[in-house]
Amino acid sequence: MAKTDRVLFITQEIAPFVASTDQSEACRSLPQTVQENGREIRVFMPKWGTVNERRNQLHEVIRLSGINIIIDDTDHQLIIKVASIPTSRIQVYFIDNDDYFQDRLQLTDQDGKEYEDNDERTIFYDRGVLESVKKLRWRSDIIHCHGCFTALVPLYIKKTYCDEPSFMDSKIVYSLYGNEFNKAFPDTFIEKMMAKGVEQSDLGEMTNPVDFIKLSKLAIDHTDAIVQQTPDVDPELIAYAKQSGKPFLPYQEENMMQAISDFYDTI
Repeated sequence: MAKTDRVLFITQEIAPFVASTDQSEACRSLPQTVQENGREIRVFMPKWGTVNERRNQLHEVIRLSGINIIIDDTDHQLIIKVASIPTSRIQVYFIDNDDYFQDRLQLTDQDGKEYEDNDERTIFYDRGVLESVKKLRWRSDIIHCHGCFTALVPLYIKKTYCDEPSFMDSKIVYSLYGNEFNKAFPDTFIEKMMAKGVEQSDLGEMTNPVDFIKLSKLAIDHTDAIVQQTPDVDPELIAYAKQSGKPFLPYQEENMMQAISDFYDTI
C-alpha cells in the first residue's frame, strides 16, 4: 500500500464536465492514475453554469449543503452536488451557489470579459471545499490544488483550519499552470479574504492590486511542495518555487501523472 493513502484533489476544471484544456485533462487523468495506484481519493470542482446537470446526472448532497459562508458581511449559501465521471469509478463533488456559479461561466463571461467578482468566487470556492471536507470528516494525507481558484487553500489550511482533524497532518501540493487571468482583483480582495488565524504577516509579497503572479506566490508560500504542471508556467513563478527550497517537480513530457503520484511519497 502506498505511503500516502488518501489524496484530496481541489481543482477548478475537470474533463468531461468542462471543455478540454491542459488543466481539465490533467485533473481528469491524475485522480484516475492515483486511484489505480491503490490510493483513496476525493475530488472537488466548482459547479460552473456550463456543467450540464441532467446529462451528467448531478444530484445534491443534502447532508453537506446548507452552510452559509460570509464574504464582505454577506451570507452565501453553500450547495454541494455530486456526480461520477463516465467510464470511471471517480466521484466528483461540485461546489455550487446561486450568486457565484449558477448560470455563469468560468473565469470569463460569453464576451471573454473576466468577471468582476472572481475574487469573491475564489474565496467562496476555497472555503466551501474546506467546510465540505470538514463535514465529510475525511482525513487526507495529500491535498493537491490545481488552478488559481484554489490559491487560497494552502493559506487557509495552514492558518484557519490548522486544528481540524481532516487537515492537521496533510501535506499540500500546488500545481502551477500558465497565467489564468489578466485583470487584477479589486483592492478590497485582501480585506475580504482574511479569515480566523490569518495575519497580515502571512501574506508575504501579496499587496494590492493582487494579480495572478502575487496570488500564485501566496499559494507557494503556504504549500509543502510544488508541481510545474504545464510547460508555459511563468519563469518568475518557477524561480520563486525553486527558491523556496520546497520539493519541486518540473514539467515532464512523458508519464507526468505517474511522476506526480510517485512525488507524493517524497514529501
